[in-house]
Amino acid sequence: MSIARGEALCTVMERLCLRVEAIAPGVICSVLALDEERRLVSLATPSLPASYAAAVTGVEVGPRVGSCGTAIHRGEPVCVTDIASDPLWQGFEDLVLPLGLRACWSSPIKARDGRVVGSFAFYYDQPRGPDELERQIVETCVHLCAIAIEHEEVRSHNHRLAYYDTLTALPNRASFNEAITRLTAATPLDFGLMLIDIDHLKVVNDTMGHAAGDALIATVGIRIQSVASEAVAYRIGGDEFAVILPRGTTAVQMRATACAILAAMDPPLDHDGHGIMPSVTIGAALAGEDGEDGVTLRQNADFALYHAKETRRGGYVRFKDGLRTSMTRRLQIKRDVDIALTEGRIIPYYQPVLRIDTDEIVGLEALARMRLPDGRVASAVEFQEAMADPKVAHRITGQMLNAVAADMAAWQSAGIPFQHVGMNVTSADFQKGDLVQRIVRAMERTGVSPRHLVVEITEQVFMGRSKDGVARTIAALRERGICVALDDFGTGFASLTHLLDFPVDIIKIDRSFIAAAQTSTKSSVIVEAMVGIAHRLGMRIITEGIETQAQAEWLQSMGCRLGQGFLYAQALPAGIVGELLQRFGAKPDRAAARLRGVTASAA
Repeated sequence: MSIARGEALCTVMERLCLRVEAIAPGVICSVLALDEERRLVSLATPSLPASYAAAVTGVEVGPRVGSCGTAIHRGEPVCVTDIASDPLWQGFEDLVLPLGLRACWSSPIKARDGRVVGSFAFYYDQPRGPDELERQIVETCVHLCAIAIEHEEVRSHNHRLAYYDTLTALPNRASFNEAITRLTAATPLDFGLMLIDIDHLKVVNDTMGHAAGDALIATVGIRIQSVASEAVAYRIGGDEFAVILPRGTTAVQMRATACAILAAMDPPLDHDGHGIMPSVTIGAALAGEDGEDGVTLRQNADFALYHAKETRRGGYVRFKDGLRTSMTRRLQIKRDVDIALTEGRIIPYYQPVLRIDTDEIVGLEALARMRLPDGRVASAVEFQEAMADPKVAHRITGQMLNAVAADMAAWQSAGIPFQHVGMNVTSADFQKGDLVQRIVRAMERTGVSPRHLVVEITEQVFMGRSKDGVARTIAALRERGICVALDDFGTGFASLTHLLDFPVDIIKIDRSFIAAAQTSTKSSVIVEAMVGIAHRLGMRIITEGIETQAQAEWLQSMGCRLGQGFLYAQALPAGIVGELLQRFGAKPDRAAARLRGVTASAA
C-alpha cells in the first residue's frame, strides 16, 4: 500500500524493517541497495545508529565485504554466525561488534530480470543463524523489497526522462522552468541567468553528419558545467543551454563566468579524425536589476543573446536598457514582413545598369521593396533587420524570384530588349540547398532563359556555410548559364582569397570606394587594383553608387565600363523600367541627360 501511495523508498523500507523487528524479537533489520557503480547505499537501518549507515554507504561490493556486500556479490544468501572470527567480516567487524551484534544473515534482493539490486539482512545479538519463522519472514520481505526497488527504478527512470537531457545528462527545459519559477518566487532576486547558443551547429550537422553535431552538443554541455561549477547548467533546446548562477551573484561575477565558458570552448573537438572548433554565444541578465519576474528576466536574457548573435557572435552580452525596445521593434518588423509575404506585398524595383561609355542600359538589379498597407513603398533598408531570420530571407528570395521571372517574361513577350537582371540571394538560400532548383523552376514556369538572370551574393555567403557547399552551388548555377556576381566587393573579409576559391563572372565594387575615390588616394588605388585584378581574371566589373558625372568619367578612365547609381536612375517599378528599356535598352546613342530627365520625372 505504501508503494502504491508513492511514498519514498527509504520510508517504505524503514516501515518494513520496524514491522519485522516487532514480530521477530532479537532481530535488527537492514536494507541496502546498489548505486550505478555497484557501491552500497543504505536504504533502511532504523534500529542502527546513523554512523553505521554512513559507514557502509559507498563501500564497493566484493567477495569479502561483510555479509551484505558478499551476498550481493555472490547473488546468494550469506550467513555469518560469528562476526568476530569470520574472514568475510575482516576489516568491517568494528562497525557492529561495539553495538553488541554478533551474527548477520543477509539475503540478496533480485529484480525480475535476475539482477541483484540490494540485500535484506538480520543482525543478531548472539552467535546464531535464522530459525524457520525468520526464513519465512525474509522470503516474504525480499520479495516486497524487490517490488519496491524496481518501482523506484521505474519512477527514477521516468523522472530522468522528464527532467534530464539524455544526450548531455544535464537538467532539461522542464527542470529549468521549475528552477526559474522557484527562484523568482523568493526574495531577494539576486541570481544570474545566462542563455547560451552553440554557433554554427547546423553547418556541422550538414557537413559532418548529426553524429558529429551530437558530439559537439555533448562536449559543449560538459565544458559549460565544468566551468560553471558553482552554478547549474541546463540544456533547454537543440543548440541552446542555460546557466543559473547562485544567489548573491554580481554582474562582475557573471561576466567572469561567461568569459571562462567562452575560454573553455577553445580546445578543438576531435570526432572520427575531424577537428571541430566549438564556439558559443552568451546573453545574460541579472535577476532584480534586469528583471523582477521569471518571464521578464528570460525575455531580457534572450534579447541579450539575440543581440550578441547579431553583433558579437562568439562573445558575451549582458542585457541593458534599450535592448528590449530595439528587439521589440525588430520583432515588429519581422511580423510586418511576414504579413507582407503572405499577402504578396514584397515586390521588385529595378535599378538600371549602364555602359558608362555609351549610356545604354545593359542590365538591371532587382531590389526588394515592401508595399505597405497605406500604399507607401518601403525600401529594403527599412526591413533589413527581418532578413536576419533565415526563414524570412528564404521566403523573400522565393517571392522576389517569382516576381522577377514574371517581369522578365512580360518584357520578353512585349519585345522589350533586356540583357540580364541581377538578384541578391542570402546565406539562407545556400543553407537550404535548393537554390538552383528554385531558380530553374521559376525560369521554366515563365519560359525565360536562365542566362538572363545574374545571382548576386556577398561574402557573408562564404562565411556562413562550408566552402565546398558554396562552390558546388556556384558551379551548378554557372553550368546552367546563370552568371554569378560578387556584390559589395571589398567590404568583407579576404576578398581576394574568395576570388580564387569561388570563381564568379562579375565583381560589383561597393559604393563606398566610389564615393571616396576622388578625395582619397588610397581608395583610388584600391579601385584601380580591383579593376586590374578583375580584367586579368576575365571577370566583368560593375561599379555601384555613381552619383556624379565626374565619378563616371574617372571610372571610365580607370577602365570601368559598367555602372549604376543615382546619376542614371534610382530603383523603379517594373512598368516604368519597361519603358526605359524600350527607349534606352541596347541603343548606344542616347545621352545620359535624357535618361536622367525621364527617371527624375518618373520618380
